[in-house]
Amino acid sequence: MSLTRRDFARRSAITGAGVALVGSVGTLATAPGALASTDTETMGDDADRHGGGHGGAVGYGPLLPDPKGVLALPAGFRYRVITYSGKTKLESGEFTPSNHDGTATFDGPRGTTLLVNNHELKGPRANWKYPVPLTEGLVYDPAASGGCTVVEVRPGGAVAEWVGIAGTSTNCAGGSTPWGTWLTCEENSDRAGVNGMTKDHGYVFEVDPSDRRANRDPKPLKFFGRYDHEAVVIDPKRGHAYLTEDASGPNGLFYRWTPPKGFHYGHGRFRALADDAGILQAPKCYNSGGHFIDDLSRATKIGTVYGVDWVDVPDRDAKTVDVRKQFGAGEITRARKLEGMWWGDGGAYIVSSYARAESPVQHDGQVWFYDPKRRTLTLKVLLGVNPDPSVDGAFDGPDNITVSPYGGLVIAEDGEGVSHLFGATDSGRTYPIARNDLNIGSEEEPEFSEFTGVTFSPDGKTLYANIQEPGIMLAITGPWRRQKRG
Repeated sequence: MSLTRRDFARRSAITGAGVALVGSVGTLATAPGALASTDTETMGDDADRHGGGHGGAVGYGPLLPDPKGVLALPAGFRYRVITYSGKTKLESGEFTPSNHDGTATFDGPRGTTLLVNNHELKGPRANWKYPVPLTEGLVYDPAASGGCTVVEVRPGGAVAEWVGIAGTSTNCAGGSTPWGTWLTCEENSDRAGVNGMTKDHGYVFEVDPSDRRANRDPKPLKFFGRYDHEAVVIDPKRGHAYLTEDASGPNGLFYRWTPPKGFHYGHGRFRALADDAGILQAPKCYNSGGHFIDDLSRATKIGTVYGVDWVDVPDRDAKTVDVRKQFGAGEITRARKLEGMWWGDGGAYIVSSYARAESPVQHDGQVWFYDPKRRTLTLKVLLGVNPDPSVDGAFDGPDNITVSPYGGLVIAEDGEGVSHLFGATDSGRTYPIARNDLNIGSEEEPEFSEFTGVTFSPDGKTLYANIQEPGIMLAITGPWRRQKRG
């Protein structure tokens, strides 16, 4: 049953402008332009004497420069390089592909951890020194350079890596499934014949890290639509899939896919579905007064709640018109740079990375929480425009995201200037976890690649993350602890 604007306005009036609709989900909030330093300045000896080091303060203290020039971490933490493009090799003897992006972890056999790692490589293979190798039986389009690798980390520390899928384009984020597979998303919708491609792109593909045979003859899951996909999550209770689109001119959309009646999820079940199976829809949001919201960047206050209705997509395969352009003004709600998603707390955390002139209100990052039970979107994190990204301190441009087993969120930064992994507590405090110290620019004009693929190991002891360029997968360990609300 749809939650109408009238229903939402009536409920909001009863509960005080929708605040009570948030339910038990903790409010994650950062003040616009929040500085990470505000949460680390008290982490010295005086704080420790008063219990601040492990009590009142949040986070793990200031970041210490890395003598090796790779990753700055708090005291007591350490990192290990798992894969490194152009240095480590696959089982086949070929080098690890470059441009690491979305990643998830899975329990493997005999105590191993399996990771599926996207490689965001766009266009012809000749454009890249280390494309994803065209492994026989695992290739969708032999002209495309992207894909996924599967990384196995063994208890003793040994690492193996092999191709999960090849011949796809611009594999950006994605998402894990409740049955232990990975959905990799193409953030590129080139048609066959464009940029040298031999097949249409802009699809989602399923990769099974535990069964190599299941990945043979890759099949695009066309029922999810053809557009510049970013991320996807599955509602394990209701069966819906939620997807994000990173696009502009006009801004992209947040989608919901409803499976056909009687469909049951599981290994290999997606392959049996028709290209037009289920229903793909886009959101139409409205505030507590019942007024339509055209773009999520309209929200300027933490705790803003929007009701959500869903509108059918006319042509999900975008045969003549891009999906997001099939809707007129007033029909759907857009958002700028919809990026990573993660399922947790009974709903989907959704990132809008930043907004500039193409959005109604500028910001340097939002995180929304979609509650499927209440059919509401709640603004949890809001970052104001960073006045000087070259200075270490403020966070901007959130991208990949994960729910932390220690409370709150861990977010990968894809902004300008300095690049971080940072946490956000349930009460809204932000704190740094890592800083990319690997300068891929020059001394005069330093450049630091974005972080991607942030995800915890199944046992919660290791935080994996990638430096996208040149392509490094890192395992971070240390004295993790439950983060208080602050």
